Amino acid sequence: MKISHNLDDIETLIEELKRLADEVGAITIFIGVVRGKRNDEKVLRLEYEAYEELASKVAEKIIEDAKTKYGIIDACIQHRIGTVKVGGDVMYVLVASKHRAEAFQALSEIVERIKQELPIWKKEVTEKGAYWVENI
Repeated sequence: MKISHNLDDIETLIEELKRLADEVGAITIFIGVVRGKRNDEKVLRLEYEAYEELASKVAEKIIEDAKTKYGIIDACIQHRIGTVKVGGDVMYVLVASKHRAEAFQALSEIVERIKQELPIWKKEVTEKGAYWVENI
């Protein structure tokens, strides 16, 4: 788990997962991107804050649970903090597994759990004001 003002290069993350084991047959990727609209409002930017130490522990638990439940080889989670402009990447989740089915299942569950469980908070800044958003 990495929480930072910048995300690593996605190609580097993919290569790191490929090198984990000869058994890697699938890598699924989720890239969270800042949308330019919230309902009918134009979004100017998003601002993220995190309780980094706890977020890292929770993320590791989520990955371990996915390994146990789906038999994946490993996963990588990165999330930005600070200000992110419209169109910017906010979060990467990568899952390496032997087969695609468990990779897709694990990826979906990991992303949903991140949104529900990680102590990361998002404020949307729009033309009409700023709003804290639950379940990032």
